[in-house]
Amino acid sequence: MKRTTLLLAVCTMFLATSLRAQAPQGPPKPGPELKKLDYNIGTWNVKGEAKPFGPMPGGKFASTEKCEWYSGGFFVMCHSQVTGTMGPAKSVSFLGYDPNEKVYTYHEFTSTGEAIDSKGTVNGDTWNWTAESKMGDAKVSVRVTIKEVSKTEYTFKLEMSQNGGEFSVVEEATGHKMAAAGPG
Repeated sequence: MKRTTLLLAVCTMFLATSLRAQAPQGPPKPGPELKKLDYNIGTWNVKGEAKPFGPMPGGKFASTEKCEWYSGGFFVMCHSQVTGTMGPAKSVSFLGYDPNEKVYTYHEFTSTGEAIDSKGTVNGDTWNWTAESKMGDAKVSVRVTIKEVSKTEYTFKLEMSQNGGEFSVVEEATGHKMAAAGPG
């Protein structure tokens, strides 16, 4: 009986040591790719023009976008308010990085009922995003190009294609970062 108890104690000790060695060493840490998303942090004023596409009318639009790191440092969360030819709208979006696919991710949810998922890459100061969606019965392919002109300015171009056809420029805009408010 003593021998069984001793054997059980030794096995338990080895099991506990093994489990402790396999336990994660604290919470996961954001990867270095996420540092590129720092550019988005702050409040941006965006002005642009949309061209008619399908049921969407053209016209000028303006938006304000406030972006900050989400708790944990894995995502940038942005809240946007836009005014344009279709009236006011709001959205919340999340930018992140998928280390398995090695692509940046963008998920947006709007007050008009849209849910947008895109994947992106960055080359120097230029971001390229792609997405697929439906507009009625049409399959729509989307390309977005964002060029970081400076630390406080970017240009934005959105192109769409219906059912595998030619891409057309649908929106062009420029974003300007507002200066941070000083101590009051």
